[in-house]
Amino acid sequence: MDAELSQRLTRLLDRLDHWLPPAAEPVNWQTEVAALWQRHPLGGRLVAVPPRDALTLDDLLGIERQKQALVDNTRAFLQGLPANHALLWGARGSGKSSVVRALLNALAGEGLRLVQIDRHELASLPVLVEQLRHQPQRFVVYCDDLSFEGNDDAYKALKSVLDGALTGPPENVLLYATSNRRHLLPESMDDNSGSQLVGEELHHGDAVEEKISLSDRFGLWLSFHPFNQATYLDVCAHWVARVSSENVSWDDEARAEALRFATLRGGRSGRTAWQFAAHWVGRKGLADGT
Repeated sequence: MDAELSQRLTRLLDRLDHWLPPAAEPVNWQTEVAALWQRHPLGGRLVAVPPRDALTLDDLLGIERQKQALVDNTRAFLQGLPANHALLWGARGSGKSSVVRALLNALAGEGLRLVQIDRHELASLPVLVEQLRHQPQRFVVYCDDLSFEGNDDAYKALKSVLDGALTGPPENVLLYATSNRRHLLPESMDDNSGSQLVGEELHHGDAVEEKISLSDRFGLWLSFHPFNQATYLDVCAHWVARVSSENVSWDDEARAEALRFATLRGGRSGRTAWQFAAHWVGRKGLADGT
């Protein structure tokens, strides 16, 4: 009977083994500077990753004010001074994600460590934060393209970590997020139905207050806007020079093509400028090769 039970248990464990996450290897934060958070039913694990590219802060033109504010905030945090959680919001392709990547490249040598969490895994954010709490390093936990739908409760976990739990976030962790939405949650006309004018003051209804309260927990708001034409062309010229190994010239032909490219794309942004540079330099390279 004992042998039969043992065999049955062995078969059961073999089946369960496929459902278990791989054994987690601790990240060596002395040598690693970035990691991804992977959630699973038993909690989650950190997986070290190399920086995506060698993007520098000097590569990001047209957002000098935003860059400086984020660098100052992060440096204060790294030195143990008061610092704020940061929300980078605004137009798509305007440099929100890029400035976070460039920030890591610039400040990793000063002790910055970056952990990225997907917005679909925010329910496990408290578990991640607890794993980082007792580490000697200082971490920015970063969520890209953060937004929530009206029936999504994951934002409650974010609110709790930012400002709502009794313990609060540990002093060695900051949260940075990027979003196209200023208030992170969808806003509808019905939300305004509960607003009232009391004397000369506008009092928002509960629906609006709930949505504002989430973004309010980020102490640093940085807004990103579409480029004007002059800035867009400056960024195009920068990237053409940066990605060209044959020193493709920036001339009237390139300028005119850059404007047409932006028109076809429906807007001017840093992302559009980089895409134009890849298009233009690649096309010139093919022409020279033939």
